[in-house]
Amino acid sequence: MDTWAQLMGGFATAATPINLLWAFVGCALGTAIGVLPGLGPAVTVAMLLPITSQVEPTASMIFFAGIYYGAMYGGSTTSILLNTPGETGTMVTALEGFKMAKNGRAGAALATAAIGSFVAGTIATVLVTLFAPMVAEFAVKLGPPEYFCMMLLAFITVSAVLGQSTLRGITALLLGLAAGLIGMDQISGQLRYTGGIPELMDGIEVVLIAVGLFAVGEVIYNAMYEGRSKVEINHLSSVHMTREEWRRSWPAWLRGTFMGFPFGTIPAGGSEIPTFLSYATEKKLSSHPEEFGTVGAIEGVAGPEAANNSAVTATLVPLLTLGIPTSVTAAILLSALQNYGIQAGPQLFQTSSDLVWALIASLYIGNIMLLVLNLPLVGLWVKLLQIPKPQLYAGILIFATVGVYGMRQSSFDLLLMYGIGLMGVLMRRYDFPVAPVIVGMILGPLAEAQMRNALSIGEGHWTIFLDRPMSATLLAVAVACLVVPRVWALLSKKPKPHRA
Repeated sequence: MDTWAQLMGGFATAATPINLLWAFVGCALGTAIGVLPGLGPAVTVAMLLPITSQVEPTASMIFFAGIYYGAMYGGSTTSILLNTPGETGTMVTALEGFKMAKNGRAGAALATAAIGSFVAGTIATVLVTLFAPMVAEFAVKLGPPEYFCMMLLAFITVSAVLGQSTLRGITALLLGLAAGLIGMDQISGQLRYTGGIPELMDGIEVVLIAVGLFAVGEVIYNAMYEGRSKVEINHLSSVHMTREEWRRSWPAWLRGTFMGFPFGTIPAGGSEIPTFLSYATEKKLSSHPEEFGTVGAIEGVAGPEAANNSAVTATLVPLLTLGIPTSVTAAILLSALQNYGIQAGPQLFQTSSDLVWALIASLYIGNIMLLVLNLPLVGLWVKLLQIPKPQLYAGILIFATVGVYGMRQSSFDLLLMYGIGLMGVLMRRYDFPVAPVIVGMILGPLAEAQMRNALSIGEGHWTIFLDRPMSATLLAVAVACLVVPRVWALLSKKPKPHRA
């Protein structure tokens, strides 16, 4: 009852006209930022941090939170329509969403993404309201061995499931891991694999790789193979989901929501891991597996979008209760709180309870705002598909170029982006999955740091990963993911004995 009373107080604060206006502006700006490749919520919030000197704390945190989860909604739009993820968390959406768009089902893909985001965001906000301290208490008990094994499981799951060949998937993953090693060693501070190029000292930006492989690679591939492969987009059949699509979407929304929430509470790669795991799960459980990678399966959009938004909402749990940011944007939100002299942590619910509960209440309001903003615009977004292909692809290249150049104002980044785009063309041409490259790139440095920390704890003994029950369980699951499908395939091919 105490929680309920505090939440009602939060609604009273968040529902004031000025705070509602800040929430609306944040949601609208976040959606627009998500649509633009290269610009993400972290960059946007960082650019807008100076407003903390002019705006009171509650309003600015509601505004920044609106930008954060609004960007997740917007990122799905260009992923589905143009195969250009605006955010790394929406990369998986592009895998099936773009296939659906090319086959005249862009409306259904956009609708399931918007409704799935609303469902996941609302359920995750309820979970934040009820279980924030409890979930954070469990998450803080996990150490480096558990985090490393969790990432190893993600590597194996993603590379084994995406694409037609496990070997090609693992090859693509190794490319990403290699790219993740470039730059400064996180622990020793030594430079690695930079080739004496100063621009590589800070490593390669993940957004640059994502935009290069997905957006630029898609444009160049279609320019080179126009006429050889059928790439025209069919007419849009409907901007709404059919009853069958509703039936297939809602279990995926729920699975994605409960898959994404735990990952948002721990520093293990943000929303990328649960989106890939959700995609892998939906592919395994789907009654229409033949649609994956061909005409586009709606579960492959619904699950990852729900996981993405659930994970984003869940980042508030460790941020508010422990002062631990589990994503780049959460880290910038933490610095915004510090600008006001507010210390996030276990005491925050006592010292600044009005701000905390108003922020939580604003998540409920923001989710409704985003649904109202996005669903009526489905037909408008789909009209993007009617733009002639030369102009459309030229527009994608301009967006990608401006977005990537805007990150560091570096011409080297542009050359690198187009070079990565050519690699994306080769990968598409020879049927190598693109997504494992991004996973390796994002999680490689994190996994390396956690592995080295775990070995330090274990005094150099690799048995540290087997001594702890949670890490040993995760390792067993990872091995099972590799072995069980192959054993099952061998057993199913076993010839029947001849009868005498």
